[in-house]
Amino acid sequence: MAETPPPPQQATPPVAPHVASQTAPLYAAQGDEALDEHFELAPSYIEQVAAALRADDKAQVRGLVGDLHYADMADLLERLDSEDRKLLVEAIRDEFNADVLPELAAEVRDEVMDALGFEDIAVALTELDSDDAVYIAGKLDPDERTAVLARTPHELRSLIENGLAYGEHSAGRLMQRELVAVPSYWTVGESIDYLRTARQIPERFYVVFVVDPRNRPQGVVELHRVLKSKRPERMKDLIDPEIDVIPVDMDREEVAFLFRQRNLTAAPVVDKSGRLVGQITIDDVVDVIDEEAGQDILKMAGVRAADDSSLYRTVMATAQSRFVWLVVNLGTAFLASSVIGVFEKSIEKLSALAVLMPICASMGGNAGTQTLATVVRSLATRELNSSNAGRVAWKELFVGSINGVLFAAITGLIAYLWFHDPLLGVVIGTAMICNMVAAGIAGMAIPLILDKFGADPADSAVVFLTTVTDCVGFFTFLGLATWILL
Repeated sequence: MAETPPPPQQATPPVAPHVASQTAPLYAAQGDEALDEHFELAPSYIEQVAAALRADDKAQVRGLVGDLHYADMADLLERLDSEDRKLLVEAIRDEFNADVLPELAAEVRDEVMDALGFEDIAVALTELDSDDAVYIAGKLDPDERTAVLARTPHELRSLIENGLAYGEHSAGRLMQRELVAVPSYWTVGESIDYLRTARQIPERFYVVFVVDPRNRPQGVVELHRVLKSKRPERMKDLIDPEIDVIPVDMDREEVAFLFRQRNLTAAPVVDKSGRLVGQITIDDVVDVIDEEAGQDILKMAGVRAADDSSLYRTVMATAQSRFVWLVVNLGTAFLASSVIGVFEKSIEKLSALAVLMPICASMGGNAGTQTLATVVRSLATRELNSSNAGRVAWKELFVGSINGVLFAAITGLIAYLWFHDPLLGVVIGTAMICNMVAAGIAGMAIPLILDKFGADPADSAVVFLTTVTDCVGFFTFLGLATWILL
């Protein structure tokens, strides 16, 4: 008896064959190794490519870069200057591998796509997986996107427009539409036969989704389990009943947490009616984790997340993007200076205060930053929450106290030996303890408070922390010195 065919698969755009090999040796054609021992492009190789570009020797250029993996080609484009970048794109235009585009930094990708033009970008979109095609199209300006999509096949255009309708940081924007789904009543043998003969399946996949007649996922079967099972077994008997389903509107950080928590390689994405509309795979989640971690690092350094590619931006654009944050820091510096101004007469009477007061503030700032980095990471990975926040706060209080006492002894002894004044050593030691404890508490409390009010702790916690440690450090040290010494 003939079996009912599987539910219709998600529309897959026509895929043009890649000219550039993705599995070829990672070395230049003329003998020089393209990669060094750290799997990075060798400087001599980059210089060789640049020289060939400037000599307008396109045949040599194609020979040098023809066997590069697409990720190494992206690195090469980023290492070249703007003019050489355009020359390289022109030299390999007919053999350009579309998989290079998602790997490029934003500023470099804009230059490469400008050099390619609308026609070649449209061709590149047809060669990409659906999630990458949506990602690249989303990075175009609206007018450019309209011009490019007008040159793409109707199926691909509809797919991209549907993908862009989801939020930028949602699972719907992240998911891949190409997937493998079979009815729950199919046997393993029927499923394997289908995989061997079907055309509309992804080039690479890790799992088979089992669906009901309404195309709602019933479970996931990993590919190795399909291959190890006997042909008469039913697919519904192989599924794990605890399926992790991702709604299309789930935030991508939530998706990354779910993958990390459950050790997933792929997970189904469903629409509001529960129907299977796509999948998210581990390679996409790795990119999300990498991007989110990079953004948090940039934010803690006072660089806006949108400027993560500032290495390739112009001098004026980079300076302008950082100006606002530096203005905020200037304001907090004046606030700390105003605390010093209160004790101006004390500093005039005892010059040693001016020498020693930066030490107390600096040590508090460094200690607080250590706590802050730990707490921000713990919030991001969800290791820290309301259930254990109190215990962690007490831990940081004790850590600050212990380090404060130890550094108080060291700093107090140095101050005594330097200025031959035992009371001065007592003053800076006491101030050190107060500021180290305050730094631990502030480093713990500030990100928790920001997170509670919906702000990103990585974005603004540092400026609040340094303000607290500077003000507390200066006030305790100068205040105690005025009270005890003067």
